Amino acid sequence: MKIVVLDGYGMNPGDLSWDALKALGECVIYDRTSEADVIARAAGAEVVLTNKTEITAEVMAALPELKYIGVTATGYNVVDIPAAKERGIIVANVPAYSTVSVAQMAFAHILNITQQVAHHSNEVKSGRWTKNEDFCFWDTPLTELSGLKIGIVGLGNTGMATARIALGFGMNVCVYTSKSQFQLPPDFKMMTKDEIFAECDIISLHCSLNEETRELVDAKRLATMKPTAILINTGRGSLINEQDLADALNNGVIYAAGLDVLSTEPPRADNPLLTARNCFITPHIAWATKAARERLMTVVVENVKAFAAEKPINNVAK
Repeated sequence: MKIVVLDGYGMNPGDLSWDALKALGECVIYDRTSEADVIARAAGAEVVLTNKTEITAEVMAALPELKYIGVTATGYNVVDIPAAKERGIIVANVPAYSTVSVAQMAFAHILNITQQVAHHSNEVKSGRWTKNEDFCFWDTPLTELSGLKIGIVGLGNTGMATARIALGFGMNVCVYTSKSQFQLPPDFKMMTKDEIFAECDIISLHCSLNEETRELVDAKRLATMKPTAILINTGRGSLINEQDLADALNNGVIYAAGLDVLSTEPPRADNPLLTARNCFITPHIAWATKAARERLMTVVVENVKAFAAEKPINNVAK
């Protein structure tokens, strides 16, 4: 069995081992693959693994030996699923491997914004504390989380994990979800979308991206939020209209935003959020703790093993 990894660097920049995958067959691993090189590199492979490299219908048509596409992520929009179904190609993803890490990043942004950790650390390093007349200083609002309302938009694995962390901080958890009230823990309060955005102090986005949620957060929605509100997005960049959010931050419509995802990654240099007031951006690393990537690698290998045994698991192209 020939296995080709098209873009392995994201999952494994060198701190994990490919040995378990290599044990399953002839294995060729590329750090990155351009669109123009996909067909040539995947030629003759029965198994192709991809993270962000697109596998289109045209690519599948040019690879008659291809029987299995493994997505080294949870989202599988990089694969033309209808085309895979038509050709009988199995497409397997890796669900829920990064749940804990993504929830952790959501709160890393929340804590950085409410305590301004990075800002005050930088001020200390610049010498400001050594020159201060008093034993302490702060020049931004410092916010206690206990008693605040956090709105969780989308209550899947990461939404639920984030909500449970919020309870530990003494926050009031409000959720917008397709689940019914009797499916929710008693500490969770169900709200409508409008209520969530209007009433909550912090809103954290954990919903999937589809036509209903694309640009869910736009100028109209932002205008309903509190001027002290904080928006967190560790989901998908396109859940937010980025120009509208930049305008809202710069004009004080809301207080701050913490983002781990943008609509285009890497972002264009003219993305308005890169220079927006009180906008804190990390480069799509919520999923990337070593523990999460180890889980990812384990399931990627198990998916390929199951395919080889003709008992496929996590197949999203049924």
